[in-house]
Amino acid sequence: MDFAPDPASQEITERARRFVAEQVLPAEPELEKQLAAEPAHWGRTPIIHDLQDRAREAGLWNLFLPGAHGAGLTQLQYAPIAELTGHSPQLAPVAMNCAAPDTGNMELLAQFGTPAQQEQWLEPLLEARIRSAFCMTEPGVASSDATQIATRIRRDGDDWVITGRKWWSTGAMSPDARLLIVMGVTDPDAPRHRQQSMVLVPRDAPGVRVVRPLSVFGYDDRDHGGHAEVAFDEVRMPGDAILSAPGEGFAIAQARLGPGRIHHCMRALGGAERALDLMRERASSRSTFGRPLADQGVVREWMAQARIQVEALRLLVLKTAWLMDTAGNRAAMTEIQAIKIAVPRAVLGILDHAVQLFGAAGVSGDAPLAALWAGARALRLADGPDEVHLSSLGKAELRRAPVL
Repeated sequence: MDFAPDPASQEITERARRFVAEQVLPAEPELEKQLAAEPAHWGRTPIIHDLQDRAREAGLWNLFLPGAHGAGLTQLQYAPIAELTGHSPQLAPVAMNCAAPDTGNMELLAQFGTPAQQEQWLEPLLEARIRSAFCMTEPGVASSDATQIATRIRRDGDDWVITGRKWWSTGAMSPDARLLIVMGVTDPDAPRHRQQSMVLVPRDAPGVRVVRPLSVFGYDDRDHGGHAEVAFDEVRMPGDAILSAPGEGFAIAQARLGPGRIHHCMRALGGAERALDLMRERASSRSTFGRPLADQGVVREWMAQARIQVEALRLLVLKTAWLMDTAGNRAAMTEIQAIKIAVPRAVLGILDHAVQLFGAAGVSGDAPLAALWAGARALRLADGPDEVHLSSLGKAELRRAPVL
């Protein structure tokens, strides 16, 4: 395993580093100012469009997507860039057109979409002319088991008719959301993993109703376009709106979630690094009881433990990316599950210490720590809760052959 960056990816990573440090981080206060003036216009604020233009000019566009539709980077090449965007999760990903859920939806369209579907939906997403949402989780069932999904997609002549209710439909609150990728049951009598399908649904289709927005620990999660509860009442779509083929929904979901999980972990490590930057500054500029915070043994211990965790988990993330590139997502499943469990937990601990170091300022909106904490905590549920991954990983470990 060789994780050393090649010269080309090293150069683009350095460009991304400069972009985030010199363009994105200084723009965060301006974003808040513009949103305060027009709170309903997330995604249409001038600062976002300005940064997107600069990212395009800098060649920092669609870097997440391998193959002909994207920049052609491997997961290993993209990993350090994704980590950099995690320093400003609200602004950097959308500025570089690599924000969830659009990333996963573009990956699905690139991999499974027909030429007509790609022309209608993928091309405008690649150009950031529209945004999208992913509608999988449901309020009425334990959605950690995707085979329990209750939304029905029934055939009626040449059409598909969708009836059901989704929530935590990431991206659906964005005013620019045009596409909903909806997962539901097309054949309840088929084997468990062949019952589901995915349909491409315009957000303004008759029968689609955005019921309400959903917040994460009080935050509206604007970086992902906002989560929503969405009702589908006899939504009629043409037969060619199906993604791939009937019965492929579960397999498509797994194909989407693998890269999504590693990207989440990459960005989470970036959030931890930003917290450490803030902690260093705070510890050197504040004193208590006649001594700088940096001289306190407990603070030094926090910093040391955080560095060990970040470095160790970064190596595991890089190994996972390397395996996905060289052996495929299925072969990397153990590592994907391991980082999905370990990274959010470690980052939460680092952020908790950062909040403690900042005191009252840490839980306020004056520092980014509370928002970073909320995002990391939600990550222990997003794309599968810890317990599901732990169970699956433990089962695989029990089947593992002896080392000697």
